[in-house]
Amino acid sequence: MNPAVADLARDRSRLGRSSTAERVADILRDRISEGFFRPGQRLSEESISEALGVSRNTLREAFRLLGHERLLDHRLNRGVFVRLPSAEDVADLYRVRRVLEGAAVRRTPTPRQLAVIKEAVLDAERAAALDDWQGVGTANIRFHQAIATLNGSPRLDEAVRQLLAELRLVFHVMENPRAFHEPFVERNRALLALIESGRPDEAATYLDDYLDHAEHLLIRAYEPNP
Repeated sequence: MNPAVADLARDRSRLGRSSTAERVADILRDRISEGFFRPGQRLSEESISEALGVSRNTLREAFRLLGHERLLDHRLNRGVFVRLPSAEDVADLYRVRRVLEGAAVRRTPTPRQLAVIKEAVLDAERAAALDDWQGVGTANIRFHQAIATLNGSPRLDEAVRQLLAELRLVFHVMENPRAFHEPFVERNRALLALIESGRPDEAATYLDDYLDHAEHLLIRAYEPNP
């Protein structure tokens, strides 16, 4: 059994007594956001349903939900595969991020929100010190999820979770994860400082440049080598 699938067994407790497709989808989405499932990987109904202790019908419904979120592809007579977003998808993801995160950094965080953002920055720095670039990528996703919560909208929080899970699949196109993630460890720290010091306009301007930088690197990774 694939290690990423086998490790799903520890998530059974999250399903509770009334196992639902939505909860299964939440678990699989989280695993995508954490980098455990890669684009092009085929997902085995048998292995995942066994690991989570759910029926195949429940799992198929979860797969359907994640397909609508552009995270999975259903291929006729072949099965369900983790999707690789296109360069056009990347551009669209960043359009949405500029709107949602740009609005968020203009708001004053609560102490709790600020603490979560700080913890994500620290997690990225710890992972970088261990040369764990998958861990840095996961911390970066959590950092941006935490920023989005400044909007104060559960609906937007859910939209951003789905968006960032799709973005995490894009990270896999980078041939050198360290070269991609390392600059943003420091950039996250700088953005945090602007938010913490109550400089929303500067934070928004900095975030625009930050997102332009990241989008450029990712889209360039889709270009064929000369």
